[in-house]
Amino acid sequence: MTTMSADNGMPGSGSNGDWGWFSTPQRQAGEPSRGGPAPGGPAPGGVPAQPGPAPSSPPPASPVRPQGGGPPEVERPAPPAGTAPPTADATLIRQTMAEIEPASDAVTAYFYALLFVRHPHLRDLFPASMNHQRDRLFQALLTAAQHVDNGAVLTDYLAGLGRGHRKYGTRPEHYPAVGECLLAALARYAHHSWSPQTEAAWVRAYTAISQIMIDAAARDEQHAPAWWDAEIVGHEQRTDDIAVITVRTDQPYPFLAGQYTSLETPWWPRVWRSYSFASAPRPDGLLSFHVKAVPAGWVSGALVRRARPGDVIRLGPPAGNMTVDHRADNGLLCLGGGTGIAPIKALVEDVAEHGRPRPVEVFYGARRDHDLYDLETMLTLDSRHPWLTVRPVVADGCPVRASGLAGELPDAVRGAGRWSAYDGYVSGPPGMIRSGVDALVGVGIPVNRIRHDSLDELVAAAED
Repeated sequence: MTTMSADNGMPGSGSNGDWGWFSTPQRQAGEPSRGGPAPGGPAPGGVPAQPGPAPSSPPPASPVRPQGGGPPEVERPAPPAGTAPPTADATLIRQTMAEIEPASDAVTAYFYALLFVRHPHLRDLFPASMNHQRDRLFQALLTAAQHVDNGAVLTDYLAGLGRGHRKYGTRPEHYPAVGECLLAALARYAHHSWSPQTEAAWVRAYTAISQIMIDAAARDEQHAPAWWDAEIVGHEQRTDDIAVITVRTDQPYPFLAGQYTSLETPWWPRVWRSYSFASAPRPDGLLSFHVKAVPAGWVSGALVRRARPGDVIRLGPPAGNMTVDHRADNGLLCLGGGTGIAPIKALVEDVAEHGRPRPVEVFYGARRDHDLYDLETMLTLDSRHPWLTVRPVVADGCPVRASGLAGELPDAVRGAGRWSAYDGYVSGPPGMIRSGVDALVGVGIPVNRIRHDSLDELVAAAED
């Protein structure tokens, strides 16, 4: 997601920013189920308990906050032809969610109040300000409710949540308290749809859901820390509000070009924000991020204006699937808006390092020429690799440092021809992600060959 700062994008994952909110698991991680399904078989509520590791990719429908404010809207794609009818449990759960959606703020506020009154020791796991957390809870609920009978999608999503929640200090014993309070909040506000049958459906689904998260965390714990300490070794101010930050982790940090991570600063404990890696993995192990300070942004403002070499931050696990399939020969059509150029640059480096030349077209967009803060780096890569073409695009005016295009980034792509032989990559602010995907579809790239960062993580980052 580059920075998943207000102005860039990251792929999939919306999986490392929410807190566990599921009911009591019936077993501990690694313990066989008692009278339940065999591993890999269907679990209660229609959710398969799949023991193997799952990629941390977000579900296809991402909650997005409208620009005018208000509750998140969820893009609900029509079910594909031939899809099995929803299970009885899924129908009951979705009825509950439909009823409480208009009162989402009240439901989540009541849930957290109940949780902190009944279990005050859990308050320390959360940030001081709960504004973002309340939104993220309901977004996660909507996602789970929408995909409760889509085992493959939901398992991937929840496994990512389980792995990502380790950095918060979430333990298996916390799930019963959270589930108890969540069901109490649902029962309080779902006046018409709540019944003994509905409660039983939620319990079955949450038992399976929480176990997926617990098992994913337990597998991750065997080979990775809950977080990495990272010392800032470089802080380069590119513009008044953009900095390139380079860190050295305390132990090896495995990731793929195009992925992102969550980051916590010492100045805002327990507040994590997502940023994309700005380079492919390097022999020296250093990691770089492009950060844009946004108005009233706690984390982004601290990183751009306060952080200095020697400061130590924390990194969560890598996530996202905006990566290159090196088994394929398709060209890459990449759209990078603002600091969204960071993961695009990482992808270019990744293609170069794998030694299989394939055409890569990069459209690098910004509002003004001055905002193309990494243009020199991209032009250097262009001159070094004959298979790479970098086209700067400026919305206000024309690029003055290189021949480029004027106008909005998606319009520039549409005007450049058909790209059906290419795979699409989009990184930037949420609005650009949406319009960029539309543009790529319009120039002949199928949706299943377009990769971009998770919109719900981008919305959260855009607010900080």
